[in-house]
Amino acid sequence: MSAPIRVKPVSTAGRLLRVLGVAFGLAVLIGNTIGMGILRTPGEVAARVHSVPLFLLVWILGAGYALLGAVSLAELGTMQPRSGGLYPLVTHALGPFAGFIAGWTDWIGTTGSTAAVAMVLGEYIGPLILPLRGHETLVAAGVVVAFALLQWRGIRIGNVTQLITSLLKALALITLVVAALVMSVPPSVPHVVAPKTLPVGLGLLAAVIVALQSAIYTYDGWTGPLYFGEEIRHPGRDLPRAMIGGVILVLLIYLALNIAFLRVVGIDAMAGDPFVAATTAGRLFGPKGDTWLRVLTILSLFSAVNALQLMGSRIPYAMSCDRLFPPIFKRVNDGGTPVPALLAGTVVALTFIFTGTFDAVLALLAFFFVANYALTFIALFVQRRRLPDAPRPFRVPGYPVVPAVALVGSLLFLIAAVWSDRSHSLIAMALLALSWPVYRLQGFWMKRPA
Repeated sequence: MSAPIRVKPVSTAGRLLRVLGVAFGLAVLIGNTIGMGILRTPGEVAARVHSVPLFLLVWILGAGYALLGAVSLAELGTMQPRSGGLYPLVTHALGPFAGFIAGWTDWIGTTGSTAAVAMVLGEYIGPLILPLRGHETLVAAGVVVAFALLQWRGIRIGNVTQLITSLLKALALITLVVAALVMSVPPSVPHVVAPKTLPVGLGLLAAVIVALQSAIYTYDGWTGPLYFGEEIRHPGRDLPRAMIGGVILVLLIYLALNIAFLRVVGIDAMAGDPFVAATTAGRLFGPKGDTWLRVLTILSLFSAVNALQLMGSRIPYAMSCDRLFPPIFKRVNDGGTPVPALLAGTVVALTFIFTGTFDAVLALLAFFFVANYALTFIALFVQRRRLPDAPRPFRVPGYPVVPAVALVGSLLFLIAAVWSDRSHSLIAMALLALSWPVYRLQGFWMKRPA
């Protein structure tokens, strides 16, 4: 890795500000990755693999896939650092149509995720603040609007908010881990647990693959720092550090939590439990466990909402700069916030919240999430072939094996997604076909002066 070139922070109105560091990259990755998944998914994984070593191995393999992806995409992200997530990486290598598909699906998926997380927040806040009980939709909308107003002031306040919320989330999770490892565990109420045996041969392989799917989805979010490439002071140094270091931090947190769950609940009782974290908190803290866990969940989800809204506003901005979205979306205020893009994402998220359609949208776009990863890994091979001598502040170690493994893994999971959810996958492919005429309409913006 070459020595970092220090870039003077930009302060001109109308441009993104290059004021972020590696700490923000770590915070946005943790905020975007660690959410409800780790509090629920361990039960799904334990239901598939009833062996403690295999259970822990699945979580390590899931992190391995995320790490392969982070290492691979860090090279692309440092070649031409731009904000906007996967969109600019795909566009540079595969052209505007592929970039358009990656961009609009990522944007809708990010705003849908914002709505989904905010709705869960509304459900968890109600029982703690009684006047808000029964008003989950309004609470969710209020959370989205509140974070949008914070971010409106500029990226510096967004940075501070992300650092604080991610730190509180990490401290709360560490507190749960320490409590689970040092407190005496009260005996559980005796109940009959059906004997569980591991499958053998292909059955075992299939069980591990399905469990690995759940774990990989729980690690999803490792691309977070890529959405701020042109706002990070030393992208050649800090992007790889944030992405690789962030995945390793998440792995350590996940392993610690799962070891804590195993000690308190046990692998057999975990299997099929839809909310292992709640069971753990209940056994440790008794009736107060529900309150404790609600506070933990709220802290986790506040961090996720802030990260998702920050990320989502950068996608229309980047597409507008390339004239694939109307030019208004590239306007940036003095604080470095793309305000029209932030406003548009907030409106879409609120629409999902008030219509209750985000679950269907997210299920539909799950196909595109995996496909976009595959497109970006292909982009790395294309750029290596097309621009072999281009400056690369960070190079993928083990090329071409590392990105090839990541690409094969993405394609296999894409096939699994199509097989397990054919109806949504067929609709997604139909939308892929329909995106061509929509893309052609963007020619109107491309013909206008920049």
